Amino acid sequence: MLSRRGFISAAAGAASLPAIPGQAQAAPPQVLRIGMTASDLPTTHGIPNNGGEGFRFLGYPAYDATVNWDFTKPKELANVTPGLFTSWQIDEANPLRWVCQVRKGVTFHDGSDMTADSIIWNFRRVYDDKSPQFDATASPIVRATVSMLDKFEKADDGTIVLTTKYPFSFFPYLLPRLLIASPTQWDAVGKTWADFAKKPSGTGPFRITKVVPGQYAEMTRNETYWNKARIPKLDKLVVYPMPESTTRVAALRSGQVDWIEVPPPDAIPSLRQAGFQISLWPYPHTYPYAFNCLEGSPFADVRVRRAMNYAVDRDGLVKLLNGSAKPAAGLYPPEDPIFGNPANKYTYDPERAKALLKEAGYGPGKPVKAKIMISTSGSGQMMPIPMNEFMQQSFKAVGIDIEFDVVEWGTMLVAVRNGPTTPQSRGVHGINISLSYTDPSSMFRYYATDSFSPTNYNWGHWKHEECTALLRKAQSVFNQAEQTDLLRRAHEIIVDEAPWLFIVHDLNPRAMSKKVADFQPAQSWSQDFTQVRMV
Repeated sequence: MLSRRGFISAAAGAASLPAIPGQAQAAPPQVLRIGMTASDLPTTHGIPNNGGEGFRFLGYPAYDATVNWDFTKPKELANVTPGLFTSWQIDEANPLRWVCQVRKGVTFHDGSDMTADSIIWNFRRVYDDKSPQFDATASPIVRATVSMLDKFEKADDGTIVLTTKYPFSFFPYLLPRLLIASPTQWDAVGKTWADFAKKPSGTGPFRITKVVPGQYAEMTRNETYWNKARIPKLDKLVVYPMPESTTRVAALRSGQVDWIEVPPPDAIPSLRQAGFQISLWPYPHTYPYAFNCLEGSPFADVRVRRAMNYAVDRDGLVKLLNGSAKPAAGLYPPEDPIFGNPANKYTYDPERAKALLKEAGYGPGKPVKAKIMISTSGSGQMMPIPMNEFMQQSFKAVGIDIEFDVVEWGTMLVAVRNGPTTPQSRGVHGINISLSYTDPSSMFRYYATDSFSPTNYNWGHWKHEECTALLRKAQSVFNQAEQTDLLRRAHEIIVDEAPWLFIVHDLNPRAMSKKVADFQPAQSWSQDFTQVRMV
């Protein structure tokens, strides 16, 4: 990050330039500077690391997917909208085939044309390990979510056909995960993704114009963006990794940045009093412990998993977070129609937790002992260390001794894409990682037996055949009412069987200078920066 002195010197230098009499003064450039929670700059080559925050700041602003997220309806969960595909239809004769129309007249930031061949080339980057452009590091970031894609082919210059391994009605919701980079630029920089990341090229509303590894990335307005309604108002967007919350607050107060992600909860009142804007808005976020449910883990016993869920003082956590989250009792919040009516309504009930532990064979002389992987920071992780220390005391009070394995965010992201018995998971019994319900197939990725890591995100290898059957059926039917009913029944099982400790739903807090105008938060892990102005 640039030093405070560097910012002040630059500002002082600009202020000292004399005005020319009679000459109109140009409006100052529209520059928005953001402090992220990431400990390192997310990769800039079109498949960002650093989880949701990587896609939020160095994914969707600079790249399009074939299907994009729609940020225009903030009172609803963000839905999908055409991107580099103008439309997509299921083949009525074959429910595995999706016939997609390619948008014409789009150019990459390097000036080359975006074509059907460009899209196929990007799919090969992820799914074809024999292709020159195969990206072994980035491929798992996409494949861990879009695991059901079987084949992709160009039917003609305007049509691509995607084939899934099984009927998958929610498929369009997953396509935003694969962003489209320029094959021409990859060739020009030497045919390596490391070199491409230094001079990246997508089709998005912003162009990445400067990358200082580990420090910051600058993006400028793409004046020729194909969606004229989303040509940015900003001249420049600059993002800095700032994992320490106190560093982010200090940078905001001193004017080094205009916007910070996740202000520390205890700073929110004083920031408001000082005139800073505080944005709180629901989005599809759940903060759990994903339990290792294999034999040998204490969480193989459903009674222990339920006891954990009754041992958490969620209201106390919300108070600790100064109202920037709300209690969670499942993957979905209770007001969602998918939540259903499970038998277990998880509230703070230490006596019930103790009774469950006693039933499972634990007691004062035999506490449950478990190790949980937690992070120092990260996308959607809120305040992981103080939150876990708070919960640790609640667990201790009912007879559960929790030890923490504290790791960097990137280490946790690698662990959750591998199995609980792999070296990457470091012998822990649970992972405290923020996860989403951005699309209706989320439960299949997290809980189905088909989704055992590393295939997908069922890290704990929780197994429940009835739940898996419901989730399989939900994604194989195309009637929304039937889908909702199947998902509701599956969610009821998930809540009652408790493969996760459900903790809170984050409210996506961020603090901004009063200069930031026209930002409307979306119910999404990503946001639209194209409408933001600086005043």
